[in-house]
Amino acid sequence: MAGKAPHGDPVQDAPEVGAPQHSAAGLPAVGHTLRMATGQMGVRRTALTLLRVNQKDGFDCPGCAWPEPDKRHTAEFCENGAKAVAEEATLRRVTPAFFAAHPVADLAGRSGYWLGQQGRLTTPMYLPDGGSHYEPVSWERAFDIVAEELHALDSPDESVFYTSGRTSNEAAFLYQLFAREFGTNNLPDCSNMCHESSGSALNETIGVGKGSVLLEDLHRADLIIVAGQNPGTNHPRMLSALEKAKAAGARIITVNPLPEAGLERFRNPQNARGLLGAGTPLTDLFLQIRIGGDQALFRLLNKLVLQTDGAVDEAFVREHTHGYEDFAAAAKDADWEGTLAATGLTREDIERALRMVLDSERTVVCWAMGLTQHKHSVPTIREIVNFLLLRGNIGRPGAGVCPVRGHSNVQGDRTMGISERPTEPFLAALDREFQITSPRRHGLDVVNAIRALRDGTAKVFFALGGNFVAASPDTDVTEAAMRRARLTVHVSTKLNRSHAVTGARALILPTLGRTERDLQAGPDGKGAEQCVTVEDSMGMVHASRGRLKPASPQLLSEPAIVARLARRVLGSRSTTPWEEFERDYAAIRDRIARVVPGFEDFNTRIGHPGGFALPHAPRDERRFPTATGKANFTAAPVEHPHLPEGRLLLQTLRSHDQYNTTIYGLDDRYRGIRGGRRVVLVNPEDAERLGLADGDFADLVSEWRDGTERRAPGFKVVCYPTARGCAAAYYPETNVLVPLDATADTSNTPASKSVVVRLEQSVHA
Repeated sequence: MAGKAPHGDPVQDAPEVGAPQHSAAGLPAVGHTLRMATGQMGVRRTALTLLRVNQKDGFDCPGCAWPEPDKRHTAEFCENGAKAVAEEATLRRVTPAFFAAHPVADLAGRSGYWLGQQGRLTTPMYLPDGGSHYEPVSWERAFDIVAEELHALDSPDESVFYTSGRTSNEAAFLYQLFAREFGTNNLPDCSNMCHESSGSALNETIGVGKGSVLLEDLHRADLIIVAGQNPGTNHPRMLSALEKAKAAGARIITVNPLPEAGLERFRNPQNARGLLGAGTPLTDLFLQIRIGGDQALFRLLNKLVLQTDGAVDEAFVREHTHGYEDFAAAAKDADWEGTLAATGLTREDIERALRMVLDSERTVVCWAMGLTQHKHSVPTIREIVNFLLLRGNIGRPGAGVCPVRGHSNVQGDRTMGISERPTEPFLAALDREFQITSPRRHGLDVVNAIRALRDGTAKVFFALGGNFVAASPDTDVTEAAMRRARLTVHVSTKLNRSHAVTGARALILPTLGRTERDLQAGPDGKGAEQCVTVEDSMGMVHASRGRLKPASPQLLSEPAIVARLARRVLGSRSTTPWEEFERDYAAIRDRIARVVPGFEDFNTRIGHPGGFALPHAPRDERRFPTATGKANFTAAPVEHPHLPEGRLLLQTLRSHDQYNTTIYGLDDRYRGIRGGRRVVLVNPEDAERLGLADGDFADLVSEWRDGTERRAPGFKVVCYPTARGCAAAYYPETNVLVPLDATADTSNTPASKSVVVRLEQSVHA
């Protein structure tokens, strides 16, 4: 029955295991989508809602950031996008009666899946100091509580303002403006945990910390390399773009420790071949690389390109790049023996890849978390830039870098100024526009925010969306740090783990979702529906308009929450027109247009169906705004991850019934897992070497230089065709194994994709 949440928390420790699948989507995806959507929304609401997802006059999917084509299908959504919409547009409600029946201690013992299934939050809730239950609170009192705690701080830098990637451009801009008027750059965001490594590498090498391709470039490419990414689960609509590229003659190399069904074969549910036929094979060459071996692979490919007569675009290198000689000298040191050991590949594999590279005039490299969450992630991505620069594949149609972002506006939030290390030009423009003096000292990223909370130097934590506790590394450390805070505040649509791990006092502030109508006073005070905007993974900005009646009359929009909070905290010392911004979001966009480059005439341009592309100097002009004025080759030493005897290198990953920390269900049908999440995927030869059999249960114990034991107990061993020496298990269950101090050089991103673990056999209760 739609609208009814499960009563009990299902057992998750004895999953059933079958054979992995070798194709994605098709009729099974359609059926699964409809069952989940109608179970949450009912039939009529499902039809009305899903037909507006990603339409030019509809709302942006709250799932991934993959861009929409100019010509949209009637059903312009994927299975996991439909799950995200269904969870937000659900008929289930979490009321004050729910909190009265469930003390915080009870919520803390529940799974993330159970919490998410309870439905939409409806009322501001407050946990007083020493209290056992959340209780209803008025919006006015909630803002007073936040103001009391912020005003009691010895320094604004004792506060932390976190942002999730689902936050709109308008809300993000107001949020960073409020934080800086308050006096801090402590603006960590989910980018710190995902593509910070991409931004660090790309800013240094090409001058823009974003991808350089548009959707049309993928369609025009001769060769697409997909590295460290599983689009079949994490960005399913990307498969349509790959299918279109294949139809135009492109070839695809997949580089990944695990075979993934979506990159093997795509059964497009938009056509008969996909629904009823065999679908489209996508990958032409699968390089099953060992975890962390990507830098070594691209370094050797670069050496081989340098050794091939006529393969280097010498005119491009001469005119547009810097540092070529040092890079070329370093590349010459790459050797076959070391590369084969680091990658686990064969010489034949790499030579075949080289032939495909040399045959391509237009190459795109796509990547995601499989490349960004290692100690050496930034040098790895720099090496990919080297690879593309050698043959002039940046600033050429059908070619370029393509970091594929997760949350639907995670890139836009950074563009709006959500950054702990803002640039001086941005701060200067903000100060001119609002007649303020923003702080110049760098703030805290996610890892440093956790350290500050742990050490007592941060005392108030405010989150605009997200599930910080479940998303962060070193779970025990993170939870202990959060409990040391004087106040934790979460602006949320649904329950999650972070609401159960609180400071001395806590607030839950319920907000509108993307699917819902946002009615504000308007510029004339007579009432006007508002739209918000988002930026996709390829720098396209477009409007999003919800149409559903809000889940509760007590919900406020994110811009309204930030504007009211700012008025209460800053008071008369702020001359910013917060009330005007709440009434009419067009007023916010007018200010964005004067502060953020590329947003000129913002309100007019979002009226264009499909929105507009932000400028990108390397793509648009072959101009590289780096310190040297050119694209920079780099020559970092190649990292060869060391794995002690009897240990495995673990990567954390998502199941198919999951988006980030949101768990939609307990199945991962593409990998053959049903009814549970505590599984560890291990190569059969490794399992035998470690004395484990398929179906045994083991504790996962990570090893780190601090000597602390980090243990995740009771995982079912699944013999699986992963690369030798490598293992995989789902997060957030395995975040407990990721040391807080194990981070990527330069970006400080948690190294969640390369955790040294040992497996200790355990008795399954």
